[in-house]
Amino acid sequence: MAGNDDKSFWDRARRHLIRYGGTFAPVIIERASGSFVYDADGRAILDFTSGQMSAVLGHGHPEIVQTIREHAERLDHLFSGMLTRPVVSLAEQLAGLLPPGLDRVMLLSTGGESNEAAIKMAKLATGGFETVAFAQSWHGMTSGAAGTTYSAGRKGYGPAPVGSLAIPTPNPYRPRFGNAADWRAELAYAFDLIDRQSTGSLACMIAEPILSSGGLIDLPEGYLAELKELCRARGMLLIVDEAQTGLGRTDAMFAFERDGAVPDILTLSKTLGAGLPLAAVITSAEIEERCHERGFLFYTTHVSDPMPAAVGLKVIEIILRDRLVERARIAGARLRDGLLALQNRFECIGDVRGRGLMQGIEIVRDRYSKEPDEALGTRVSQRCMQLGLSTNIVQLPGMGSVFRIAPPLTISDDEIDLGLAILGDAFEGALQSRAG
Repeated sequence: MAGNDDKSFWDRARRHLIRYGGTFAPVIIERASGSFVYDADGRAILDFTSGQMSAVLGHGHPEIVQTIREHAERLDHLFSGMLTRPVVSLAEQLAGLLPPGLDRVMLLSTGGESNEAAIKMAKLATGGFETVAFAQSWHGMTSGAAGTTYSAGRKGYGPAPVGSLAIPTPNPYRPRFGNAADWRAELAYAFDLIDRQSTGSLACMIAEPILSSGGLIDLPEGYLAELKELCRARGMLLIVDEAQTGLGRTDAMFAFERDGAVPDILTLSKTLGAGLPLAAVITSAEIEERCHERGFLFYTTHVSDPMPAAVGLKVIEIILRDRLVERARIAGARLRDGLLALQNRFECIGDVRGRGLMQGIEIVRDRYSKEPDEALGTRVSQRCMQLGLSTNIVQLPGMGSVFRIAPPLTISDDEIDLGLAILGDAFEGALQSRAG
């Protein structure tokens, strides 16, 4: 079998694939196992982003494989109006993990889909239509979710849904008010602008606890609690999108727990299915009852599918049984210490940020000006792939180059150290090539 330079493969890809953003990595992936993917040349590549930030248990976890095999044979997919035991059990399990007020669950397929449903529920429950999101947000590509996505993808498609509003993203590394501690003043100012723009029909605010595609920006401690109060005072619902932060990725089972602010609606995806398409919308009995009375409709082909639900149950079982939240805390500290050590070596690493096994590093020309260095970030990322490390880099206007690092919760210490060593070599090589 031909390797990564298989001309026929790449010719067929160019002829038949719709390009959906960015460029494809110049490798053909043949298989994946644990923390690694393997290309057509037989090379092991350490996966520092858990696939699409999803494979929290690594690739091909044997218990997940067995669950899929059993349900593929016995109970895979049904008419959406039918219920199965895995669906009810997963809903019960999720409600049991969450605080009171998050009691009713709908199971869907993707993060965009779950955010779409959450926004529709918020509009129906409040009677409003205006939605608020961060100016560097990413919540999905379907209509309503795309209307609350501001980091990319807004140009060329015509108007977003009426009532789509944005507020500044609090960025401690690049504070707009000149002082990272002034996030409360910035948030108050942002909602003053919202009040001036609103027609009196505010429905919801949707927020990630850590904005991932927006540059791995961790909201300041206490921010979500303040946001909840601002929403409550206006009759809005707070939707928290934990597509990437949920199920132990940070230093808790759910990232919102740090601030003690219970969202009105919580959405999960990516990590819930450990790489399989599974998402959830979770809200209170009161909100669910109100939406039901008003005719809430969100039928999809794969709503309440039994096989993904069974996988979700197994994911939660493994995370709890193997104490992977605690493991993420310990491994995250090791990862962070290693990234800080790299920052000490390389002036171009301007910032290290994140929680647990969700960390980011921002690449700049120098730490004084914080001027973005997108070209260097690209070279480092390419060099990482050449050396056997898969990384994900966010490049947004004014953001520089931000590496998102989110390995599986099952990653070993040796694998973390390997990834850090490759990162160090990649920075060395990229800087030398630029100097030469």
